[in-house]
Amino acid sequence: MKVEAVKVRRLYIEVATQIESQIRSGNIKPGERLPSERDLAVRFEVSRPTIREAMIALEIAGLVEIRTGSGIYALPLNELDAGQLDDVPGPFEVLEARLLVEPEAVSLAAARINKEQLAVLENALRIMEDSKSSEKAKEQADELFHCTIAAATDNSALESYVKWLWGLRNQSVLSSTFHQRVRDLGVHPYVDEHRKILNALKLRDPSRAKNAMHAHISNAIEQDMDVLQLDGR
Repeated sequence: MKVEAVKVRRLYIEVATQIESQIRSGNIKPGERLPSERDLAVRFEVSRPTIREAMIALEIAGLVEIRTGSGIYALPLNELDAGQLDDVPGPFEVLEARLLVEPEAVSLAAARINKEQLAVLENALRIMEDSKSSEKAKEQADELFHCTIAAATDNSALESYVKWLWGLRNQSVLSSTFHQRVRDLGVHPYVDEHRKILNALKLRDPSRAKNAMHAHISNAIEQDMDVLQLDGR
C-alpha cells in the first residue's frame, strides 16, 4: 500500500491553496479583484491576519498583485513563472509566538541581566534612535536588542527559541516580504517602547519589564494590521 505522510498544513497555506485552485481553474479571471479581506475571513472562517498571510504567499508565488489601499487582483497565469507556496510560519504567527514568549523572557532577564548586556542594549537603542543609521542597521539593532534579552535569561532553551523566531522573521521569504512592505509604508521599530523595556531592566523590575514587552509586541501586531490595508477599506 502506497501512502503519503500526513502533514499539518498551516491555515494560511490552506486558504492560499484554495484561492490558487480558483485562479488556475479560471473561476477567478486575470485582472479580477478578489473579495475584500474581511469577506474572505468570513468565508474561510479564519482571522484577518491569516488572510493577509495567504495573500502575501500568493503574491510571492506570482498569482496575485496586492495594491495597498485598493485590493488584491489575480494575475495572468504563467506556468513557467509561477512560484510555489512555501509552507513556513506566517509573520503574524511569529508575532503571536513572540507575544507569548518574550514578555516572560524579559521578566526572567530582569533578575539576571548583567552590566555588559545592559550596555549592549543601550548601544542597540542608540543605533535605533540615530537618524543617520541605515534601515538595515536599525533592523539589526532591533534583533540584537531582543536576542540579548533572551540571552540574559541564562536559559539556553529560551534563548534558542527567541533566536529561532527572529530567524523565521528574517529568513522566511513570506515574513521578509511582509515586513519590507510594512517598512515601505513608513513603519519602523518604536524607540520609546524599547526604552521603556530597557529602563525596567535597569530597575530590575520583572513586572514592569514584562508589561513593557507585552505592550511593545502587541502594538507591533496592531500597527501591522492597521498599516497594511489590502482592500482599501
